[in-house]
Amino acid sequence: MTTPRQPSGSGSGSGSGSGRRQPPRAGAARPAAGRGQPAKGQSAARGQAAKPQAPKGQPAKPQPAKAQPVRSQSAKAQPAKSAAVGRTPRAPQQRRPEGRPPARSQAAVRPRPKSRLPQRPRPLKLAEPKRRLRVITVALSLVFSVFAGRLVQLQLVDADALAADANTNRYQNIPITAERGSIMSSDGVALAATVDAYDITADPAMFTPAATGIPDAPEQAAALLSPIIGVAKDRIAADLHTPRTRYKRLASQQTPAAKNQISDLKSSLEKQAGSRACQAQKKLLGKPADQGGRTRVDNECANPLAGVFNRETQKRIYPADGLAANLVGFVNGEGEGAGGLELQYQKQLAGKDGHSSYAQAGGRLVPTAGGSMDPAVPGSDVKLTINRDVQWAAQRAITDQVANSGAEKGYVVVQDVKTGQVIAMASAPGFNPNDLSLSKQSQMGNPALVDAYEPGSTAKLMSLAAVLDSGKANWDTRVTVPNRLVRAGQQFKDDVEHGDWYLTLAGVLAKSSNIGTIEAVETLGDGDQLKANQILDGYMRKFGVARPTGLNFPGETPGMLKKPEDLVASEKYNISFGQGPLQMNALQATSVYSTIANGGVRVAPSIVQGITGPDGKYTATPPGEQTRVVSEETAKTLTSMLESVVDDEQGTGGKAAIPGYRVAGKTGTANRGAADGKGYDGYTASFIGFAPADAPRYTVSCTLQGPVNGHFGGQLCGPVFKQVMEFTLKTMQVPPSGSQAPNLPVEWKP
Repeated sequence: MTTPRQPSGSGSGSGSGSGRRQPPRAGAARPAAGRGQPAKGQSAARGQAAKPQAPKGQPAKPQPAKAQPVRSQSAKAQPAKSAAVGRTPRAPQQRRPEGRPPARSQAAVRPRPKSRLPQRPRPLKLAEPKRRLRVITVALSLVFSVFAGRLVQLQLVDADALAADANTNRYQNIPITAERGSIMSSDGVALAATVDAYDITADPAMFTPAATGIPDAPEQAAALLSPIIGVAKDRIAADLHTPRTRYKRLASQQTPAAKNQISDLKSSLEKQAGSRACQAQKKLLGKPADQGGRTRVDNECANPLAGVFNRETQKRIYPADGLAANLVGFVNGEGEGAGGLELQYQKQLAGKDGHSSYAQAGGRLVPTAGGSMDPAVPGSDVKLTINRDVQWAAQRAITDQVANSGAEKGYVVVQDVKTGQVIAMASAPGFNPNDLSLSKQSQMGNPALVDAYEPGSTAKLMSLAAVLDSGKANWDTRVTVPNRLVRAGQQFKDDVEHGDWYLTLAGVLAKSSNIGTIEAVETLGDGDQLKANQILDGYMRKFGVARPTGLNFPGETPGMLKKPEDLVASEKYNISFGQGPLQMNALQATSVYSTIANGGVRVAPSIVQGITGPDGKYTATPPGEQTRVVSEETAKTLTSMLESVVDDEQGTGGKAAIPGYRVAGKTGTANRGAADGKGYDGYTASFIGFAPADAPRYTVSCTLQGPVNGHFGGQLCGPVFKQVMEFTLKTMQVPPSGSQAPNLPVEWKP
């Protein structure tokens, strides 16, 4: 008898038939609500095979469950378990998608073929690695190609231009001024020297609003610097308003005190601008207003001196102030020679400037950025023939006499008769090259070499030298001198009114007679005045008239001597006593007397003893060129005749006598040419002589231009000669004369 089939999901359990309820395994789906029946339209629970029904009256035979993948939160498929006796667990209900037919009942589900594997989730398919690598490689290649092209442009194509621009903005190119050589006296003491000083410089590119954060940095810097360096504020501001220029010199040759004052002020401003509050302001520069940006910083946070620097240089000083200033000269604001020997020897004194380059950032040196330096070559030292002590005595004497006589100016020259070296050359009024603002332009020259004047009676020495050396007369040749002498329709006279004078040729020189000199020169031509003037012209030129002295001093005049054939009317006669178409400078006139003192041999004057180069090698100046002008016998005769000028009671140079020394000299009083070149205005007073006359060593000349308190050379310049010559002889330790003057007769009785 068959057992009636129990409906699925009845209270009796299926599976093992044990009658006990089996609790569901962990992770199995919870049965749906409703007992013994599966949800309508829902297939058998996934993961549990459909159970065949047992015949009636027989217990149900358990069936093995098929493994099915369960789409649930658990990733593992669980085998089906027998439900508890009398209860069938309900399959979990799943929401049916809209539009799909209801699932068939569990009994109607046809079991799948055993050979068909359950479907697994499709794995995620990754991109092909090779294709990805190719894409990345191409992209990187393009990027690197751009970089490489730019690199080639920067390093090869535009390298030079970019490097130049970078160096322009980064590197400071600073000239290095060579140390200027010294000008020294004969004993090695500096008359012009160089000391440390500082140029105040600036980088205008560091004064722009972008660099400083303030719009008026040049004006603020100018206000701070002007009282320190003594330059107008407008000028400083104008220099700083040139941002395309990386170097400007605001002031030169400033003292160490001024440099230190600027450095301290700059450090104080830099410290203040480096505070946290100021740094915060600087970070906001250029940012948008909604981000708290600023267009400028407060004045307290700006350092307008950040672009100001100092460069070590030199300053020219003159330790003796105005001593020999008219000879030594001066330098201009650029430190270059502008007058005198400073100008003449500019190339030797200046040396060769150098150059340095260094990197800077924010006005500070970058020590690791490299640089370059071309060192400067210092200038040479120039050693003069000037004796400081004699120069001082000459300058004091002529300065005092210019003041006492009311003269426009005056000069004294002292020369060694053997070597031609100038021992002193003093002018008055002088100037102080340490402060040129206190002097007039007319005082800065050297009139002893620059002025050309008519020498007057001192030139009579050349006329009588020509007469004696030509053998036309001797010292004792008798000359009758009337009060007036008519030549070329003009009357000539002497300085004083007199009756007929009966003079020897020595007396003509001693009494400085113009008429007697004309008569003596006429003998040179034997009645032919042109011939006489030609002979006289030859001697004068051998004495150095109308020829450069050889010093090559700036502005030096060669003088003037009109050719004999060009002389007209009275010029043919007054040239013999130093007036008219004859002009000389003071050194030329001095050299004439040194020639006679040297036995008739002229030695070209010199004023530089030697030069010491930057390598320390000393090069002496070659001896002056020597020229025989008159015979030694003529020179001795003229020396004796010149002694009569000083020693004889009738001589005009008695005020030049020096006790213990024999002195030979000549006075000069000449009409002075007017400044406009028309006629005469005032006088030129002079005296030139040498000593000791028995063994000459030095020649001293004194010249006064335009004196008003007297005008005779013997009265005004005789005392100056005595003062300077006496000091020179004692300073140079020249022994006194060992014999008496010959005292040549100056007159004869008819």
